[in-house]
Amino acid sequence: MSRSILTLTVNPALDRIVSCDRLVFEDRAYIESTTEAAGGRGINAARVLTSFGANTTAITISGREIGRKFEHHLAQDTFGKEIVKIRNGIRVNLTISDRQGLSIKLNERGPTISTAEQNRLIKATEKWLPGASWLMLCGSLPPGVDAHFYAKLIKLSTKHKVETLLDTDGDPLLHGLEGLPTIVKPNQSEAERLLNTVLITRSQMIAAVQRIKSFGPRSVVLSLGSRGLIAATSSEGVLEVAPPPVDSVCPIGAGDAMSAAIVWSLERGDAFSEALRWGVAAGTASAKLPGITLANLEQTKEFYPQTQVTRIVA
Repeated sequence: MSRSILTLTVNPALDRIVSCDRLVFEDRAYIESTTEAAGGRGINAARVLTSFGANTTAITISGREIGRKFEHHLAQDTFGKEIVKIRNGIRVNLTISDRQGLSIKLNERGPTISTAEQNRLIKATEKWLPGASWLMLCGSLPPGVDAHFYAKLIKLSTKHKVETLLDTDGDPLLHGLEGLPTIVKPNQSEAERLLNTVLITRSQMIAAVQRIKSFGPRSVVLSLGSRGLIAATSSEGVLEVAPPPVDSVCPIGAGDAMSAAIVWSLERGDAFSEALRWGVAAGTASAKLPGITLANLEQTKEFYPQTQVTRIVA
C-alpha cells in the first residue's frame, strides 16, 4: 500500500462563489448563480491529488453552523479526512466572478483557536505521519494561532522522515522556514512581503529564490501566475519554467493545483525539473477553467508538453 500525501488546512472556509454578468465600478451587476463549496488551500490540493490518483488525506478543522455546512460539502470529496472540531465557527470566503474572467476574492480572517485546540490539531496530524510520504502545510493561520505552528509540524515531520511543502504567507512563512521544509512555495506577493522588497525584473526574482533558499529550505518555488515559476533547487540549481500562452478564465486555486502536481510528481520519482513542469501545467490548466475549478490529470497532460524549462544557474 502506497504511503499517503497529507494536506493540512488550519484555516478552511465555506466558499461562496457568485457568478455575475460583469464586474465594473460604479454600476450594477446581475447575479447569475450562487454556489457553495468546502474551501481552503489544502482542501484544493487534496482534490487535485485525488484526481491524479494519489492516496490523499486532508486534515482540517470545523466548528458550529458554518462548519456543519462545510462538512456537508466536504463529504462529497472522496479523499480521506481528519476533522478536528473547535468551539468557534470557521470562516466564510466570498468569490465574485464575471463572464470575462474577472474575479474578486474577499476572505474572512478566520476563527480564534484555543491553545488546547491547536495542540489537538498537532496530535491529529502527527497520528498520520508514520504512514505518510509528504505533508503539505497550506494557507493562512487564523488570528492568534502561534506563528511557529507550521515550524513545529515540519520538525515533527522530519522526525518521521516525511517531506514537507510549505505554502503560506506573513509570519507563518517567516517562522515556518525555521523548521527547514523540503519545499517552500511563495507567490510573488508573499515573497515580496517575506523579503520586504519589490520584485519586478527577472534578475530580482532569481536573486529572491536564492536568498529564500539561504534561509534553509531544500528548495524554493516562486510561483509567478501566468509567467510560470522560478525555482532554486538543491538537485538542479536555479530553474525557470514557462507555461504556454493561454487566455486565463479564473486563476483562483491555480497555485494550489501547482503545489499538488509538484508533490505528486516528486512522489512518483520524477526529477525536480519534471515536477516543476507538471506544476506549471496543472496551474495553467486550472486557470483556464471557470470559477474555482481545478484541473484533473487529463486536463494537465494537455499542457505538460507545452511547458518549457530553462536552467539558469547550475
